Amino acid sequence: MSSAQFASATTTDPALSEIAALLRRGPALVLTGAGMSTDSGIPDYRGPDGQRRVTPMNYSEFVRSPQARQRYWARSYVGWQRFHAARPNGAHHAVTALQRAGLLGHVITQNVDGLHQAAGTTDVIDLHGSLSRVVCLACGDVTARRDLDARMRQDNPDYTVTSDEIRPDGDIALEQVDVERFRMPLCLACGGDALKPDVVFFGASVAKPVVERCFALTEAAPALLVLGSSLQVLSGLRFVRRAASRGIPVAAITRGPTRGDDLIDAKVDGDLGAHLAELVALLDA
Repeated sequence: MSSAQFASATTTDPALSEIAALLRRGPALVLTGAGMSTDSGIPDYRGPDGQRRVTPMNYSEFVRSPQARQRYWARSYVGWQRFHAARPNGAHHAVTALQRAGLLGHVITQNVDGLHQAAGTTDVIDLHGSLSRVVCLACGDVTARRDLDARMRQDNPDYTVTSDEIRPDGDIALEQVDVERFRMPLCLACGGDALKPDVVFFGASVAKPVVERCFALTEAAPALLVLGSSLQVLSGLRFVRRAASRGIPVAAITRGPTRGDDLIDAKVDGDLGAHLAELVALLDA
């Protein structure tokens, strides 16, 4: 994909020129957050002030409470229809173009929407998992979310709830009466009701092997580029801290302040899609 398909204007932001210079040194490691997907219609959990807009499902509550699991799956069943329809936006395609040009390497994403892969980006590490998979906490069986969705439609033939809402993890808010009439999915392998999307819920931790791999990639990278993340969550911030501690340059394109601003060497504050388009054009990727 040519740079002309992204932007024709020349950037006036010196920080973006600094980022371009970093990428020319070698393929940078990328860390992406929810800001990557907002132009695809998937909102961030946090507002511009860094405060959460909604309260997500907590892992311990999900594990211990069948009622919590029923609430999650009822909400997710309705919300999935819009979430699954989301498509990659210009920012995703810009990352793919920069990667194909040899300017970006692995991509560590905190998102669970699979839009990087849908845009053609390779070597993507889903730090927080993916909503495309469902795992049984009782027996470990893994199934595709599309297959589970078909089963839930069969088990709830008269379940109709309309909503224009969408959340970062694909669910929505529902009235209690709508939750209670939803028939929760069961595991085909063991018959239990402990099915969970294969994502890291709030209150849980990223698997140690995944973290160690990301640390290794960070330490081997010539630079770390943060895209669309406020770095409020430690699971992403720790890689910025590791890079800075090793003297590896850190750059960022995102909107508003981040928790790692004191560690970032070059930062562009503003619209991610527009600035990535300028970066592609600047680098003639």
